Amino acid sequence: MAAMMGTMMEMPLLISSLIEFAARHHHDGEIVSRRVVEGDLHRYTYREAAARSRKVAGALDRMKLGFSDRVATLAWNGYRHFELYFGVSGSGRVVHTINPRLAPDQVAWIANHAEDQVLCFDMSFLPIVKAIWSKCETVKHWIALCEHGQLPADTGIPGLRSYEEWIAGESDAYAWPEFDEKSAAALCYTSGTTGNPKGALYSHRSTVLHAYGAALPDAMSLSARDCVLPVVPMFHVNAWGIPYAAAMTGCKLVFPGAALDGKSVYELMEGERVTMSAGVPTVWLGLLNHMKQHGLKLTTMRRTIIGGSACPPAMIRAFKQDFGVTVLHAWGMTEMSPLGTVCNLKLPQLELDEEAQFAIMTRQGRAIFGVEMKIVDPDGKELPWDGISSGDLLVKGPWIVSGYFKGEGGNPLIDGWFPTGDVAAIDPDGFLLITDRSKDVIKSGGEWISSIEVENIAMAHPAVAMAACIAAVHPKWDERPLLVVVKKPGAEVSREELLAFYEGKTAKWQVPDDVVFVDAIPLGATGKMQKIKLREQFRDYRLPTA
Repeated sequence: MAAMMGTMMEMPLLISSLIEFAARHHHDGEIVSRRVVEGDLHRYTYREAAARSRKVAGALDRMKLGFSDRVATLAWNGYRHFELYFGVSGSGRVVHTINPRLAPDQVAWIANHAEDQVLCFDMSFLPIVKAIWSKCETVKHWIALCEHGQLPADTGIPGLRSYEEWIAGESDAYAWPEFDEKSAAALCYTSGTTGNPKGALYSHRSTVLHAYGAALPDAMSLSARDCVLPVVPMFHVNAWGIPYAAAMTGCKLVFPGAALDGKSVYELMEGERVTMSAGVPTVWLGLLNHMKQHGLKLTTMRRTIIGGSACPPAMIRAFKQDFGVTVLHAWGMTEMSPLGTVCNLKLPQLELDEEAQFAIMTRQGRAIFGVEMKIVDPDGKELPWDGISSGDLLVKGPWIVSGYFKGEGGNPLIDGWFPTGDVAAIDPDGFLLITDRSKDVIKSGGEWISSIEVENIAMAHPAVAMAACIAAVHPKWDERPLLVVVKKPGAEVSREELLAFYEGKTAKWQVPDDVVFVDAIPLGATGKMQKIKLREQFRDYRLPTA
């Protein structure tokens, strides 16, 4: 029997429609950026951003770039980077955000693998570009994100142009092309902790749907009444989709540029009356320390999204109790565009006491519509949502990859589900609790110990700035937890005091066997702790009990 079809218009979901909607319906919505070269604050509107994005599209046409050609960026969060997001993708090309915190050789490898034709970079990354330009085999055009007069006299980079000179002669009357919404729009590479990074290639459809999901009340809850400061970099999974969701909702945007220290972030939050922010836990340590040291308060900030790695409960409590800011714990990954879950309470949970609510808010939250998830045992059998059963977390949905760019790594799916590499439990209300990465879980005498749980307890100690738990070899138990700690400046705590701190907070067999103090814990390009480096550093470590 033939299906009766609806009578709705056929209009593709395209990224260009987001910036044009913002220009038409939120034309005076403000975008504020701390500029990299000048250090001052640049201000303009969504209408002006849309006009300049069209100029970018025209400039790419003039370069005769083909449909789906890649345009790379090495840039901080700022208005020019924002324009590239829309000008590149809106014209049918693919914006490829490269993480400048990677080693130069890895940046060059990624640019070659992506076959980038153009590379646009902030001037603070000129040393990286000087080191790699001769190794980038496909890049034909180099664009510095600055005024023409700010270009050094001799950079040694052939044909280098300033961004402003590049788009100056283009018309802002550019007509956005219409094409298949499944066309590629943006490319992000995984952090590549093992082997070479792999590319996640997002479509226009997946990006627009993700923007809808991110803006929902039970997700980021973005609206035209918000002022949003994305501390999460635009080179880290497209700033978690905030630039797109901001254009969709018309919220005021505040870009911090390269100044991500606690003092700079605080002053920008207060000066621009920021209501919401987003970033990884390591960034917020600097802000919290700055505010505590100087007795400062936040007058307009009400919520922040924290993800990228597990947020210590002590940080969630400090934000709420000391500064009146609600932390919305979130979880996702590059392969998911990246949002999967955000932790917002349900109506019945509003009646719970403060401690019961806090226990829920430390979890990673509930799935956004568009994300399906399940946990399975080693045999692939689905486990119940009882909050106790723990297994491998699998996901699927319209903004989750079905494979990697150029087919790298083969087909990652298991019966249509993407394996996240996380170990998790899900409670009856659908709240996700990530217990560990599958490669980080500690297997002691046949029992699993969550490294995240061990770290969270340590982070609650007032003398601890950062803590990482890794497995150390044990002759009897195979593996036992070793706690690696960075102390706060001027603080003192002994091994014995820290181990005693675990009493009554977890089972005795989950307490670390030893504590080592270090000056710093290695962080990856996205701010996550690099446990692979810690495991290598302490590969031959002998536990006292061994």
